[in-house]
Amino acid sequence: MAGLLYLIPAALLLGAIGLAGFLWALRSGQYEDLDGAAERILIDSDDSAENAPRSK
Repeated sequence: MAGLLYLIPAALLLGAIGLAGFLWALRSGQYEDLDGAAERILIDSDDSAENAPRSK
C-alpha cells in the first residue's frame, strides 16, 4: 500500500506530461497536413532520379 503513495502521483505526472506534449504538438501545427507525407512518398521527382546510382 505504501507503494501506491509513489505510483499514483508518478502516473498522474507522466499523464500530464504526455497531455502537455500532445497539446503542444496541436498548437505548433504538427497535425495540419496529415496526407502530405503520404502523398509525397508516391511522387516520383526528377531530382531524385538524376542523383540515383545507375546499374550497369
